[in-house]
Amino acid sequence: MNGFFSVLLTQTVLDKALQVFWALVLFIGGWILIKIALNIVKKALAKTNLDEALHKFIINTVKIVLWVLLAITMLGYLNIPTSTFVAVLGACGAAVALALKDSLANIAGGILILINKPFGKGDYVNISGTEGIVDSIDLLVTILKTPDNKVVSVPNGTITTSVLINYSKEEYRRVDCTFGIGYNCDIGKAKDVIYAVIESSPDIIKDIAPVVAVSSQGSSAVNIDCKVWCRNSDYWNVKYYIEEAIKLAFDENDIEIPYSQVDVHIIK
Repeated sequence: MNGFFSVLLTQTVLDKALQVFWALVLFIGGWILIKIALNIVKKALAKTNLDEALHKFIINTVKIVLWVLLAITMLGYLNIPTSTFVAVLGACGAAVALALKDSLANIAGGILILINKPFGKGDYVNISGTEGIVDSIDLLVTILKTPDNKVVSVPNGTITTSVLINYSKEEYRRVDCTFGIGYNCDIGKAKDVIYAVIESSPDIIKDIAPVVAVSSQGSSAVNIDCKVWCRNSDYWNVKYYIEEAIKLAFDENDIEIPYSQVDVHIIK
């Protein structure tokens, strides 16, 4: 009888050892397959136009999923119940998702930005009133550099739910200016002066007809709109040039730019 139990115990140990051996083989094979799968994913992503940050996110996600599948497969092969493991994994995932819901919203926003590409690095944008050049786009935040050299971190989750203006999306941009002249001034002469200033600027695109027209009649001035087109890179140069040059030209031609006036009536 003792010999029978001894043989049975030996057989059981051998079976377990063999099972562990094949589990080890399964692990090594799975590890090699994961490496191959990740290389295939990397090569496939290299052929796309997706951002580098999104490449890393996809690769890391695929890696985690494959390792979890390999772990579950090994536990099943070793006859270890996987239901508890899966339940614990799901509970941990739910807890992490709840604790990091804002971060997950930013990651989701970052993925949408990297896929849809509403802007790119180097673009000049306005996000809910904050303007600047896009310095970098990560999964969590987008970094802007403002014209006065401030660095602003904008959460990606906020960007996807905010009004976004991309000034660099198109090659050309319109410059809008408004000038007020006195009611006693000659409107035709003022418009001729503005047209002359427009013609003098090499950065203003002449192929697109400028708009110079009376836009409103204020309490103390007749307002004339001046709308011209230029390249995005020349916007501020054209803007500053027009503002200064037209003021100087009005002065030379005795065209008055009136101050705001308030009439005060004293009743005795």
